Order: sequence, then C-alpha cells, then structure tokens
Amino acid sequence: MAFPERIVCLTAETAELAFALGCSERVVGVTGYAVRPPEVRQKPRVAAFRTAAIDRILALRPDLVLGFSDLQASIAAELIQRGVTVLVTNQRTLTETYDAMLLIARVLDAVGEGERLVAEMQTRLRLVAANAPAQGPVVYFEEWDVPMITGIAWVGELIQLAGGRDAFPEKRAQDAGSRIVTSEDVVQRRPEIIVASWCGKKANLERIRNRPGWSDIPAVKHGQIYEIKAPDILQPGLSLVHGAGQLGAMIRKWADSGSWTLGPE
Repeated sequence: MAFPERIVCLTAETAELAFALGCSERVVGVTGYAVRPPEVRQKPRVAAFRTAAIDRILALRPDLVLGFSDLQASIAAELIQRGVTVLVTNQRTLTETYDAMLLIARVLDAVGEGERLVAEMQTRLRLVAANAPAQGPVVYFEEWDVPMITGIAWVGELIQLAGGRDAFPEKRAQDAGSRIVTSEDVVQRRPEIIVASWCGKKANLERIRNRPGWSDIPAVKHGQIYEIKAPDILQPGLSLVHGAGQLGAMIRKWADSGSWTLGPE
C-alpha cells in the first residue's frame, strides 16, 4: 500500500503533528499560521485558515492535503474538484482531537508514533489535572471580541481539567455563531478569571478591563484578566498542552493567593 509522500497542511496543528510523527520530509507546504516546530517555517506557505492559494498548492503536486474544521469546506471542495485527495477533520472535544490525531497517524503510516504522542499528551494533561484546586474559579474564555464568542468545547474541557468552572458550559459543543454572548451575559455569570485568546490578533486586555458595566465583575476587580496566545489553545492538537498548563497556572495562582489580594495587572 502506498502512503502519502507529498503532504500539504492547511492548519498549524496538522503541520505540527506531521513533523512530530517524523514526516517532515514529506511536508511540502503549510499554512502561514504554523509555528511549531521552528523548522516548519522553512516550508512554503500556501494558506491562511479560511483562504488558500489553490494554484500554489497544486504546483506542489500534493498527494494529500490535511485540514481542520468545516470552515475549510470551500477550500477542500475546490481542491477535490481539482483532483486532490483531502482529509479534513472536524474535532470539537479532546476525545475527538485524540481520534483525529490517530486517524492522521494511520493515514501517514505512523500508527505507533501517533499512539505515543497521544499517550504523552494525555499524561501531560493528567498532570495539570492533578495539580488543580478542589474548588476553582468561574472562568470566562473569550475566543473573539466583536461579537464576543466564548470558548469551543475543548477549551471548556481544559478549563475544567485545570480546576476551573467554564462560565458558559452550555455553549461548548456549538458552532462559533451559537457561542456568541453579550456583555450582559458575562456580567451575570460573574467570572473570577477572564482569559482572552483572539484568533489571529493580540488580545487587548485593557479594553476588556474597561468595558462598560464590567467593573464589578470579580475578575476585573481583582486583576484576573489574561491572554493565552491562540496557537497554544485554539489549535486542536499537540499544542493544547501549552494552553492547559497556562490555565492551570492562572487557576492555581487564584486559589493560592486569593483573588481579593491581587491588584491590577
């Protein structure tokens, strides 16, 4: 059976995984958002997230294109129409993320290495959970600012794993349009920690702090407003361990110090 020899990765987590699986020499093109490992930057950049340079991809003669999310459906459709084999996963939860990683590993003929990477990721996440406080804070995670969109399912799971309580658990499994919340919604949930990770741009914590009506939110009162860079928590793959570790540190700081003792950042 022949396995792919010329792979294009439309997303950062697929590129990171392909490199971790030992397939870096087979990767011929990547998304511009790919940052891990550092060597990935040496590969030709052929896509953003919702857009791609189709002609540049075709010029690379890929025998497999890897992607993630229904948001890449139009890219996938065009490539398929042009005769390219495409595998796009659509994970939302941690379990689905593990399954997607193992599927890609099988397709790349790296089953053993894929199983090892998933097991290592699970071990690192269990370590975060083992250090979580028994009674953690309510955490509002903001994936986008206008409109305000709360975190996807795996983010809510990581908050819980790290010892926090997701401010909007009922929205976890929904698509981005259904995860929109209002300023009043957030005020009512009274989060004790606010974490922003605005995909594709730097979070403005000062702007969050000064939103009208937010001065009485515990997280704002006690300076518990943070940013986690998007590559560490919004790319459903190996890098989620970095976001989980940061969430764990924030929540342990809250538990150890007492939010009422902490001043503004």
